[in-house]
Amino acid sequence: MTTLGPAVVLGFVLGLQHATDPDHLVAVATIVTRSRRFRDGAMVGVLWGIGHAVTLTLAGGIVILLNVTLPATLTTGLELLVAGAIVALGVFRLREALREFGGAAPAHLLADHDHADGGVFHSHPHEHGGRVHAHPHVHPEPSLLGVLGGVRPIALRALGIGALHGLAGTAAVSLLILATLRTPLEGFVYLGVFALGTIAGMSALTAVMAYPVALALRFRRAHRTLALGSGAAAIIFGIVYFVRSI
Repeated sequence: MTTLGPAVVLGFVLGLQHATDPDHLVAVATIVTRSRRFRDGAMVGVLWGIGHAVTLTLAGGIVILLNVTLPATLTTGLELLVAGAIVALGVFRLREALREFGGAAPAHLLADHDHADGGVFHSHPHEHGGRVHAHPHVHPEPSLLGVLGGVRPIALRALGIGALHGLAGTAAVSLLILATLRTPLEGFVYLGVFALGTIAGMSALTAVMAYPVALALRFRRAHRTLALGSGAAAIIFGIVYFVRSI
């Protein structure tokens, strides 16, 4: 009796479960709290899952083809990298929050509107909470604005963190494949289904997170609480994860 059928079902279910790992959720939640729109927040899970699937499939495929297991020192090192990345996400989130609530927001410093006089550096008065003030801002070339807006930092973070988690998860997934499946083809099918399950699971989870986050970010106090809380939680979790991985 072939083991491929049960492996496909198991792979998808384990992929769904894999998305709920605490380190995955903390990392993704830190990124989602930067998204003001539900669509952007939900896409974080899709991008994280794609990054995760690419590195897991590539690294896991090499393990399958070579019929080897990864050394413990390498797997530990990858886990430590994940912990460091989570701490970095928390630091970036806190820095962004302090900049946003303690001074001029980035949107005030880089303008995307044009002026007939071609002025590059100037300011406009505007109002926040009944207080009228002005922020200086820069008018770069339209072509530069196109380059800066082409790839959003939030998308790069989701892809990058997902890719790193995919590498860190290669060892456990590959061990299961090598122990139960008999051919490389079966192993690759399992990896593909596992990756789809992870993408589906994380997409669903981030969609659930994104809706209340998008509502909360309409209120300044809730926005500040989410920003500072998610950053601090990521730093604490990353440090604990690092210590436990040593």
